Amino acid sequence: MDPSEKREILDFLRSGRQALAGALSGADEATAGRVPASGGWSILGCVEHVAISEAYLLTRLQQAQPAAQSLENRAREARFLERATNRAHPIDAPPLSHPIGRYATVHEAFAAFDAARTQVVRYVENFHGDLRCWSTDHPMIQGPVNCYEILLMIAAHPGRHAKQIVQIRQALQSQSQ
Repeated sequence: MDPSEKREILDFLRSGRQALAGALSGADEATAGRVPASGGWSILGCVEHVAISEAYLLTRLQQAQPAAQSLENRAREARFLERATNRAHPIDAPPLSHPIGRYATVHEAFAAFDAARTQVVRYVENFHGDLRCWSTDHPMIQGPVNCYEILLMIAAHPGRHAKQIVQIRQALQSQSQ
């Protein structure tokens, strides 16, 4: 991976973390576990999902193997990014990442996410070579996925749920008025 791509993915990882932290800023722990009347996940559930997904996808990176040839597909990368950042397109999370009450507080769930994100950043900083030449799998995608694609998904994921958390906060606020 060339240095500019490495900087770009590291910036994207940092901005995803900032988006999630921003959406949680000022969130009330007392209401964070409440599900809006319209259904779906609570704020705590969203953060739990992001934390579990981050840790799981980190294991996919760590277990990746070199591919016989580059798995570069820029059009597929663009589709992954568009889908991951656009909340107009629902994505059903795999059951292994559904929130089930693993964390007692949003603070605890965010700390778990943050610990995994720190490891992902370290992975990128220490990786030498072409991430598109390393293959792994993803629970929602058929066939091999290259590590650059996994990193795009990891980087975009918190921002997607930050938008969801803002919507949940608005719904809960409307309900309480």
